[in-house]
Amino acid sequence: MTIQIINGPNLNLLGLREPETYGSQSFDHYLDRLQAAYPAVTLTVYQSNVEGELINKIQEAGYGSDGIILNAGGYTHTSVAIRDAIKAVPAPVVEVHISNVHAREEFRHHSLLSAVCRGVIAGFGLDSYRLALEGLLEANKK
Repeated sequence: MTIQIINGPNLNLLGLREPETYGSQSFDHYLDRLQAAYPAVTLTVYQSNVEGELINKIQEAGYGSDGIILNAGGYTHTSVAIRDAIKAVPAPVVEVHISNVHAREEFRHHSLLSAVCRGVIAGFGLDSYRLALEGLLEANKK
């Protein structure tokens, strides 16, 4: 099974940026642990701060992988174009947020992406990615 993880804007700064909200662990360090826990799954990671590049990767992965774990960052609340890309591809997409977006600023309470995703995981820190992976693995069994 191949799962594409796509991280959006500012997620390249995990471990450095606002540790009180996002934790102090880098994504690369977390990814090593995640891959070790799921050796039968090929995990690939892509990060961009650019909306169009995220759309290109969703389109590519949406036809070339078994699922996508997407943390679109701030684009979650603003991007109709990313929503349309998710809707256009056959691979299931799980929307992920490290923080509990509903406990933060009001503008973060609404996602343009959730309705076209297989599911949404938020608020479990970096472990949100593992929970999304578990959801995709379970869905693949059916």
